[in-house]
Amino acid sequence: MFSGMEVAKILRDNGYKVTPQRLAVYDCLAHTKSHPNAEMLYRALQPQFPSMSFATVYKSIEILNRLNLVKVLNTGEESFRYDADISNHQHIQCIRCGRVDDLRMDASAFVDKAEKESGYEIKSEEAYFFGICPECRKKSAN
Repeated sequence: MFSGMEVAKILRDNGYKVTPQRLAVYDCLAHTKSHPNAEMLYRALQPQFPSMSFATVYKSIEILNRLNLVKVLNTGEESFRYDADISNHQHIQCIRCGRVDDLRMDASAFVDKAEKESGYEIKSEEAYFFGICPECRKKSAN
């Protein structure tokens, strides 16, 4: 993750204004593992920025994504989720409650096989897994 000063420098160096709202959107993403969507971010930031619009949150995310400061996750829901952890990792989503967690797995064997079978030179990969989280499994066992 980047510090607020690093994010401000990256924004400035790329011709974007450094606003408290943009920094707050990044900071909120950097301090959660819940992979929120734009609406969740908006709700989380409302107490701190009551006059901030949903559009401001969404535009901030677009800029942060354009600058490779956040990842956009398409888990097949109605809206995208976001992650400030831009390192190479996979995600797993609960099909009951919607929770999204990080997975840290070595995908090199899978990538090697995909390259051999497709003839492509793979430059990046994005993997999503779907299942039932431990909390939902616990609830259904009771």
